[in-house]
Amino acid sequence: MKTVGTRTLPQPALRPSAERLREASAINDPLAALLPGGRTAVPKGVYRYRTLDEADRQLKRWIAEAMAEARAARRG
Repeated sequence: MKTVGTRTLPQPALRPSAERLREASAINDPLAALLPGGRTAVPKGVYRYRTLDEADRQLKRWIAEAMAEARAARRG
């Protein structure tokens, strides 16, 4: 097996450092700005599916709807 790089990922912590919180915020904030009003792509609730394929189709539908709403909101 070929190894490329030696970087190790930080382990999750109960009390993350300020640096780790800034790093997480730098990733999360631009993603949160994609959806209007702090909305998430998936509505709150408990969902049960017969197959993983059915769950995947529903998730893709929710994401597409959220993206369409966000685009419409940006266009005004």
